[in-house]
Amino acid sequence: MNDLLENLAWRGLIHQMTDDDAVRKHLAAPRKIYAGFDPTADSLTIGNLIPITLLTHFQRAGHTPVIVMGGGTGLIGDPSGKSDERQLLTREHVQSNVDSQRGIFEGLLSFNGENAATILDNADWLCELSYLDALRGVGKHFSVNMMIQKDSVRDRLHAREQGISYTEFSYMILQAYDFAHLYKENGVTMQVGGSDQWGNIVAGVDLVRRIEHKEAFGLTAPLVTKSDGGKFGKTEKGAIWLTKERTSPYAFHQFWLNTLDADIEKFLKFFTLFPHEHIEALLKEHNQDPGARTAHHALAQHMTERLHGADAAAQAEHAGKALFTGNVGELDLSTLEEVFAEAPSSEHAKSQLQEGVPLVDLLPDTTLAKSKREAREFLTNGSISVNGQRVEANALLTESDLLHGAVALLRRGKKTWHATRWR
Repeated sequence: MNDLLENLAWRGLIHQMTDDDAVRKHLAAPRKIYAGFDPTADSLTIGNLIPITLLTHFQRAGHTPVIVMGGGTGLIGDPSGKSDERQLLTREHVQSNVDSQRGIFEGLLSFNGENAATILDNADWLCELSYLDALRGVGKHFSVNMMIQKDSVRDRLHAREQGISYTEFSYMILQAYDFAHLYKENGVTMQVGGSDQWGNIVAGVDLVRRIEHKEAFGLTAPLVTKSDGGKFGKTEKGAIWLTKERTSPYAFHQFWLNTLDADIEKFLKFFTLFPHEHIEALLKEHNQDPGARTAHHALAQHMTERLHGADAAAQAEHAGKALFTGNVGELDLSTLEEVFAEAPSSEHAKSQLQEGVPLVDLLPDTTLAKSKREAREFLTNGSISVNGQRVEANALLTESDLLHGAVALLRRGKKTWHATRWR
């Protein structure tokens, strides 16, 4: 099982370990490994894929993943990586988020077999812990001097405008208690997470040693960054989420397909479950012919299939090709709406189409032309297409042009689209 650490190291997924040799020896036998997840929203983002993927690699190597949902700690809020105090959520809101996130893990990890994954909610033990018990049984093991040296606390203390409340200051104690509880009640011996969780993980390892007089272990992966300095998993519209209700399979597929060449090796190693040989073959093919984007397509297909299934991945790829070629007329209505959900659009009365609407009159009402003069110019030089088909300068839009009886897709040039919806 020590091949696991070699695999993680090759992929660049090891940032820190509590003790390299001790961890290696410990993982020679099947263990229970946990990662915690913050229920501040009803979904998770691409950044959360790193600890989930770590758990996946551990499970494939014979270990048992334990997912800890922060139903309790989510009522407090982790200050790690935050410059401002979190807004406290109600218990009902946190519980709703916990319930909504469960399906993500159920789709990415195996919940069958000898090392089936399990999902726990730390509200089950933290909400039963009294304040006095926490102070006597947990707080006495923590040095305030040590706690204020942690990055998550120190950064906030030095930023006088924000500061840090006693509530968030106490978060480290609660997460450490999670590890001690899991060790005693569930036999969990190791925690994994992003590098921003290192302080919390080490605090948990230390608390296990002080309370249980046993050795526990921790491992972190590096936080993902993009080569251009942009935030990973962020677009102009916001985060890339792991549920289709938040980010459609098409948009998810497009995110991976648009990976920068400089990031393709990192993303293939970090996020995919491809064997080493396959990744190396993809990178070799990419280096020989970057324009073919073979590695990008493989990454996008694999990641979309992992999250949304094979059918959704195939549909997303088909939609992307249709958009590129302009053959949008072959898309079904749900896919068409998904693909053009964020494209500029306008609403129009369907009754206008009985006699036909001249495109020279329609275009100024869209984002494709500012005036009739500009519209006429674009139509004359053949820049305008309807549903992927180039039209003549005097073309009329009629009801027969509507896709699924409701939408006509106008395009200027190769990339500038506008969706007209007719009611």
